[in-house]
Amino acid sequence: MREFHDGRKDGLEPLESLDVDGAQGLGQLLDGMSRTAFGGRALGEALGVLRQMADDPDCVIVLTLSGAMTIAKMGRLICEMIDRGLAHIIVSTGALMAHGLSESIGGVHYKHDPKHSDQQLFEWGYNRVYDTLEMESNLDDGERLICSVLDGTGSDQPTSSYLINRAIGERLCREGLTPSILGNAFRKDVPVFVPAFTDSEVGLNVSLHAMLSARNSSQQDPSTSFDQLLERMPHFNPFLDLHEYTRRLLKAKRLGIFTIGGGVPRNWAQQAAPFVDVAARRLKLEIEPPRFRYGIRICPEPVHWGGLSGCTYSEGVSWGKFLSPQEGGRFAEVLCDATIAWPVLIKAYLEGSPTKSK
Repeated sequence: MREFHDGRKDGLEPLESLDVDGAQGLGQLLDGMSRTAFGGRALGEALGVLRQMADDPDCVIVLTLSGAMTIAKMGRLICEMIDRGLAHIIVSTGALMAHGLSESIGGVHYKHDPKHSDQQLFEWGYNRVYDTLEMESNLDDGERLICSVLDGTGSDQPTSSYLINRAIGERLCREGLTPSILGNAFRKDVPVFVPAFTDSEVGLNVSLHAMLSARNSSQQDPSTSFDQLLERMPHFNPFLDLHEYTRRLLKAKRLGIFTIGGGVPRNWAQQAAPFVDVAARRLKLEIEPPRFRYGIRICPEPVHWGGLSGCTYSEGVSWGKFLSPQEGGRFAEVLCDATIAWPVLIKAYLEGSPTKSK
């Protein structure tokens, strides 16, 4: 025979009808949504996690970025997170940083008019990303700035993505080109790591700079073929990134992660714990792997495709990347287009902490 229970006696949390008119600002609206259901509840609960993570003075927050977020004009939002102490480390796709650099130096992104075919766009020098256009000339302007920066960094010294991004950020600050992601990151001492560096315009420019340096040197014949120039390699060492990132996480008392999308940035940012765990076991070291206590993920990818972009935080617990809820882990996952949920979430938080900065 069935035994009917009362939810309150079982310790269940009651839901409440959303009072839109009574909410004073986005923060109160999201607080109310946290007591509703579906995607609204997820976004409301994300605000609670963000508050706890951001207001923890001992928490280092890693912001991971994928997707065309700068072409989608989310660059100022990233700058705001840097300035307000909501991002202490950034792990990003290279393309996102390249298109952000276009914006930083005055380049414009345009709304795509569907009456223009992709073939026509190619002939006119436009690169389409869904409903938005990046001019090829913007990328050429970025290449000139990057090569100028590299000319002054000492090309014979090993370098990495975060060192190159820091040098670009320093130039942007010096020339007053802020707000800009790399400029603001330099000013706040926020390292920007790009693990898949060669999969970006910035990475290609670093390679081309090495070729140009080789061709312009006195030892190079002007008729040198492209195949021969490909033998000239940049002094680029991605393990500088891995080791610097790991050092920073090991120094943190607590860790939080704020993930937009997924892909390589998310995976690379999360692999520090398995890296340290494997090193401790195989090298017989007494060291505790750095695991994330807080996490917020905004991504429309569902879990059932099996890719990392849709992977749940609970799955990451099995890899030793996150603390379980029983260990104090607290996470929120919002299955939504980041250009919708992300600005709303950050604005709601800033309403309650308008002067927060680190």
